[in-house]
Amino acid sequence: MTKKYALLFCLCLIFASSNARAEWRETAEQKAQRLAWWTEARFGMFIHWGLYAQAARHEWVKNREQMTDAQYQKYFDTFNPDLYDPAAWAKTAKAAGMKYLVVTSKHHEGFCLWDSKYTDYKAPNTPYGKDLLKPMVEAFRAEGLKVGFYYSLLDWHHPDYTVDRHHPMRNNQDERAKNPQRDMKKYADYVYNQVEELLTTLSPDLMWLDFSFPGPDGKGRDDWQSERLIQMVREKMPNVIVNDRLDLLDTTYGWDFRTPEQNMPREWVAMNGQRVPWETCQTFSGSWGYYRDEETWKSPRQLVAMLIEVVSKGGNLLLNVGPTGRGTFDARAMARLDAMGQWMKLHSRSIYGCTQAPAELKAPANCFLTYNPELNRLYIHVMEWPFKSLHLYGYNGKVAYAQLLNDASEIRFTEHGRAGDEGGETRLTFDLPVKQPEVAVPVIEVFLKAD
Repeated sequence: MTKKYALLFCLCLIFASSNARAEWRETAEQKAQRLAWWTEARFGMFIHWGLYAQAARHEWVKNREQMTDAQYQKYFDTFNPDLYDPAAWAKTAKAAGMKYLVVTSKHHEGFCLWDSKYTDYKAPNTPYGKDLLKPMVEAFRAEGLKVGFYYSLLDWHHPDYTVDRHHPMRNNQDERAKNPQRDMKKYADYVYNQVEELLTTLSPDLMWLDFSFPGPDGKGRDDWQSERLIQMVREKMPNVIVNDRLDLLDTTYGWDFRTPEQNMPREWVAMNGQRVPWETCQTFSGSWGYYRDEETWKSPRQLVAMLIEVVSKGGNLLLNVGPTGRGTFDARAMARLDAMGQWMKLHSRSIYGCTQAPAELKAPANCFLTYNPELNRLYIHVMEWPFKSLHLYGYNGKVAYAQLLNDASEIRFTEHGRAGDEGGETRLTFDLPVKQPEVAVPVIEVFLKAD
């Protein structure tokens, strides 16, 4: 009888697990609807903020300099962002044209921005003395932006987190020798509890869980107990959007979008030959956290071009700001956000709700195309302004009207017949002003004829 009941119990567990997974499955249409706000937005603000802002030399400073907890403690003991103004941050993001926020609720250092009941290593216990996350959530939502939480699966401060190849103590044999005394199951419970706490107390629209590195001396789904974690997320907040770093890419329920980091995909990101939702996260410079002396900052035009290219390939851009230890965006970041906002004020119609152009519409030389399927409008982003004429092939009979998007001034065009030296293609020529409009990247809005 004992064996019989044991077998029955196991079968029940399998059945329950199967049912739970079935609940996570959804049709392509249902997923598209759940991701609709995010796909419409196209442009978000990433914020990396923690104790590392005081070191001001990269958010991985504890790792890079192989600091002990005792050496790193000075940043906790002196952390006091007295100029922190979340309302100003939110207004800046909105003015830049951003539609959602993803903020590091906890980065790899283990420090928590919110008043978590599961740790003492949190903002309220620093000299600042208050929760930093809740006011930020309220401020961004007051400006109409969606809110997402980055949460690090790594934790270089937690006593049960084992030393691995990414740990600051990776070369400290005494610390590695203590691994058998550490309990990753307890740490996985900590992750579970904190993620649940964030979901139930602050109701984010998006969870950005970072990151898995399976293999020798690494960590993956078994260490995080990713199956259990994602099941809880799906049950607690079925509409929340989740990124792809739980080491569950071989499942249909463990992720919603891909996240290429600090690189530009050559084309729309695909999995198993199928296009998938994707978002690239990028920095102004070479660091995510505030880095006082880092000087490889991208120009405003580079950043605008990056946004355009991402949307032209059907993706989102999550652009990062690393606030200072006093809680401000530094002047370099503000200048770039302001420049992007100036461009977006005139050209956001070519970004919001847009995606890759239909395959039959080919981009002219030195241009990127975006397309709004609801409006049936094509947006030609002219990266190098030509002399008087812009030629498009295969567009004859498709264009009803065209204008510069920045001022709604008409662009006249002429359709030409087939020419043998052009491969037999028809040619449409836009008659452009000699002088480029005084914007970072000019955009031609093309009203397409209905099919």
